[in-house]
Amino acid sequence: MTGNVPRAERGYARSPWELRWQGLDVDQLQRTESTFALSNGHIGMRGTLEEAEPRGLPGTYLNGFYEEHELPYAEAGYGYPEAGQTVVNVTDGKVIRLLVEDEPLDMRYGQATSHHRVLDFRSGTLRRETEWTSPTGRRVRVRTERLVSFTQRAVAAVRYEVEPLDGRIQLVAQSDLITNEPIEQESGDPRVAAALEAPLLCEYSKAEDYRAVLVHRTKRSGLRMAAAMDHQIEVSPGLRTDMECEEDLARLTLAVDVPMGSKLRFTKYLAYGWSAQRSIPALRAQVDAALAGALQTGWDGLLAEQRAFLDSFWASADVELDGDPELQQAIRFALFHVLQAGARGESRAIPGKGLTGPGYDGHAFWDTETFVLQLLTYTLPDAARDALRWRHSTLDKAKERARQLGLRGAAFPWRSINGAECSAYWPAGTAAFHVNADIADAVLRYLNATHDVEFERECGTELLTETARLWISLGHHDPHGGFRIDGVTGPDEYSAVVDNNVYTNLMAQRNLRAAADSCERQPDIADALGVDHIEVAGWREAARKMRIPYDELLKVHPQSERFTEHAKWDFANTPPDRYPLLLNYPYFDLYRKQVVKQADLVLAMHLRGDAFSLEQKRRNFAYYEALTVRDSSLSAATQSVMAAECGHLDLAYDYFAEAVLTDLHDLHNNVRNGLHMASLAGSWLAIVAGFGGMRDYDGELSFKPRLPPVPRRIAFRMCFRGNQFSVEIQQDLARYRLSYGTPFTITHYGVPVTVSEEPVTMPIPVGEQLERPSQPAWRAPLRRVAQPAPVTPAESPSPAATVSQA
Repeated sequence: MTGNVPRAERGYARSPWELRWQGLDVDQLQRTESTFALSNGHIGMRGTLEEAEPRGLPGTYLNGFYEEHELPYAEAGYGYPEAGQTVVNVTDGKVIRLLVEDEPLDMRYGQATSHHRVLDFRSGTLRRETEWTSPTGRRVRVRTERLVSFTQRAVAAVRYEVEPLDGRIQLVAQSDLITNEPIEQESGDPRVAAALEAPLLCEYSKAEDYRAVLVHRTKRSGLRMAAAMDHQIEVSPGLRTDMECEEDLARLTLAVDVPMGSKLRFTKYLAYGWSAQRSIPALRAQVDAALAGALQTGWDGLLAEQRAFLDSFWASADVELDGDPELQQAIRFALFHVLQAGARGESRAIPGKGLTGPGYDGHAFWDTETFVLQLLTYTLPDAARDALRWRHSTLDKAKERARQLGLRGAAFPWRSINGAECSAYWPAGTAAFHVNADIADAVLRYLNATHDVEFERECGTELLTETARLWISLGHHDPHGGFRIDGVTGPDEYSAVVDNNVYTNLMAQRNLRAAADSCERQPDIADALGVDHIEVAGWREAARKMRIPYDELLKVHPQSERFTEHAKWDFANTPPDRYPLLLNYPYFDLYRKQVVKQADLVLAMHLRGDAFSLEQKRRNFAYYEALTVRDSSLSAATQSVMAAECGHLDLAYDYFAEAVLTDLHDLHNNVRNGLHMASLAGSWLAIVAGFGGMRDYDGELSFKPRLPPVPRRIAFRMCFRGNQFSVEIQQDLARYRLSYGTPFTITHYGVPVTVSEEPVTMPIPVGEQLERPSQPAWRAPLRRVAQPAPVTPAESPSPAATVSQA
């Protein structure tokens, strides 16, 4: 059943501050359940319908709550991780079923004369309105609103309202807590989660009045979680209620006759908690206390708190983009979801999919530090600090992993939930030591942007020290006077176990220098860590002698040593349906050819742009454009940043559109498993670091803004050292203004500028126009075309294609 909305008008409607889906397409539910997901970094709820059916992929997640499973090996080897970790779909509290005169409200039956859902970026809620006619002809209007609280970390809530449209009617609502929902098995795609059947064992269940609590634990990892619900009901005459409770189900049933002109309305409050150590009574007390706080605040209070939290966030993070309403909506969608992923994660990781789906088993990768934490550092720095504190809390596991590998220092995992490596494929996992430098880079960026001395002393110096120690033990001084790091895998997963990967070496170089600087700033911390002046001098010497390969014949940097000597991939004879290559070709063939899954050398030019001249960047960019197939969602944003710096502004805009629409257009055909947090955060980088030209080298903030013909204007807001400021970019000028804080200095095209409450306007020099580089066959980005003016939601057309093949 799709409602009375014509097919041409169903889908996402353009609106600057919300994501609205008109009508219902059952075959699109898996996509919208991800895009309409709500989270606060601790609790995540996919955007399933309240009635629970029809559904695509149900999911409620608690950050860090996982089950272990064996990692299968055809032939095991020393140092291989033994246990995998998979995020668990925990107790679902979203479910509210409705029966209209004994007919279950199911959108596949009867007729939905109107239906829409709205994810509101300012209220932080998911709203739904449906007018439904049952198979027997009875008509009702259902309105719901759902939130996961940013201010009360353990709390979620649903407001549910039913109104009869054709006279007095009997309504029965069933409000559930349900555990171990069945989930269909998935394919063998390594990007998809391992399906776990009934992963939770009941330890306690109780229901009384309108409240119920269920406590469960995982079978192997031994983690315990509690979920509780309570209700506030606007009592109608004749209301009958009944509460039942089983091991995996608690249900409150409400039955009432509702006359025309009246409504059945109630609010469902939910609380979640988990622990690896706390007892059943302690977890029960935790969720009971959370419910008490939510009930005391009330529905209107939760809404007010949510709005105030988001008002504060948008004041420091909003992006305005004139002339392209679809991308204006998309960039706010991206910012909102990255906020949801990191706002209240606190002592936990930020997974690659956030808490929007089970993709990648719920693991966190280096994407977090390299993409997500860049955004958070300059918009919500406390969240960036908390994510880095999680890394620090796993340092013992990383040091143990390094010892297992025969190395000093710490070897942080390529993918993990609890800090232990759980990648079964060592060439892409264990050998990807660059994750150490990515973490160090995020630490250094946060310290430069905040001057948070307390964090440096508690966590930062130790993280920088232990990651630096790994490079000294992993690399070696060669007979020719250089420092080499051999046998590693860089960001590009189509090359593995290579020597002197440029990205890894340059990022390790920064790591070594940052560790030395931090130990000299905090000598007592360094002394406690056993660091002496000899070790610091060794870090500086290795950094100074770091090998950075260069191909004198081609005048480009090889991605790794001898990479440019490999045979090039036969792109002309690779059909478009054979992408992504990792699902259609053996890795051994990918490893020995010049083909790049995602930005690697190009990412090095963004993050270590201080190590390249502009001419080198332009030659490198053109060379790697012809080799990069973007089988990873991590790539487009980085290519956008460097295309802008190299003068390919239209191409930069095409890549920005690809990055920011990755999930809304489901470009990788896997949004059902969750959103791509790094690509969403990367789209912000495309705006701020690409078109804004923002760089932060050694704590000096600089801008070189530049715009393509469309959009006409870009403005963004940022935080830096306790200050909030805005940057407005037009075709020929940029304007900087302090919103909050004390005046500070940046540079604009190398000219010092004091940012204060009085706006400072600076000219943008005319840039050189360069020929557009080529991409592999079938892999050119889609060309962005001009957009019509914004339309109101009521007038919104279908989300027609806004790109055409280059």
